[in-house]
Amino acid sequence: MKMILSKNKILITGGNKGIGLALAKKFLSLDNEVIITGRNKTDLAKVKEQFPAVFTFQCDLSDMADLDKLSLYIENEHSDLNVLINNAGIQYNYTFPEEKQLIAKIDYETKVNFLAPVKLVVLLLPIISLNLNSAIVNVSSALGIVPKVNASIYCANKAGIHSFSQTLRMQLSKTKVFEILPSLVDTAMTKGRGKGKISPETLVEEFITSFKKNRYETSIGKVKMLRFLHRISPALASKIINK
Repeated sequence: MKMILSKNKILITGGNKGIGLALAKKFLSLDNEVIITGRNKTDLAKVKEQFPAVFTFQCDLSDMADLDKLSLYIENEHSDLNVLINNAGIQYNYTFPEEKQLIAKIDYETKVNFLAPVKLVVLLLPIISLNLNSAIVNVSSALGIVPKVNASIYCANKAGIHSFSQTLRMQLSKTKVFEILPSLVDTAMTKGRGKGKISPETLVEEFITSFKKNRYETSIGKVKMLRFLHRISPALASKIINK
């Protein structure tokens, strides 16, 4: 059965800006209830002011106590949640020989990019799986397929999300598992990095088409060609990413 695009209750992590906010806007326009999380209380308030129907929850995804609070909030206030979108992410750019604060950055990136999505699945799947039209959506990255030299931990985290999405999809019979593999998107995280960026809205439109048709992996934009090149010439794909 294809995904129904309306009358869902959807939780989007990092929904206060960038890709997450674009997803929130789109799903609100399709007559869904949307809950967003973010670390910044002011950003959440701005989104709430612009879109009064949205539910907001301040949460630091790197903090297990906050994840537990979010889980309890969903259980008590939104037990009809049927879609989780693990969108929030952080990317630091550095090399191991040059960076002096490695442990702190490794710890934070891994908690936000990999451990939080996995833990939220553990915490919320018992709720999500009880509801109709249930789905988990993980936002990974092309860099999880072809890594970038100065983003080792981010790339490893996203490779982990890619693998986790595949195995979780095999484990779940009722709840569908989707993965978004974006190309370079014009967000605050990518400011000053790279060229040829796509807008968050362009990404969302492409994903919505896949979501509706049960296409479980959505390679956005140039990622389609990058994955093809990686299959026939990993060295060439790596050269393109690291030029």
